[in-house]
Amino acid sequence: MISCSDAVRQLWDYLEDEVVERDRAAVEEHLAFCRRCCGEVEFAQELRGLLAAAADIELPPTVEARLTATLDELDPDSAT
Repeated sequence: MISCSDAVRQLWDYLEDEVVERDRAAVEEHLAFCRRCCGEVEFAQELRGLLAAAADIELPPTVEARLTATLDELDPDSAT
């Protein structure tokens, strides 16, 4: 069985259905026994729902520019 850190590391890909079947099975096996990681999944699902609901909200241009700059600093390879 995989560790909590391995399960959490794969959490977002798991929720996006972007893991291979073997990894999906390993995460699901872990979740069947680990209440802590089940809580992480519930939190992540709730957060995804909130973010999706907020996706229709238009950010003020200054906020969007600051957010984009911050994200570019965190991952310069993603700059467009």
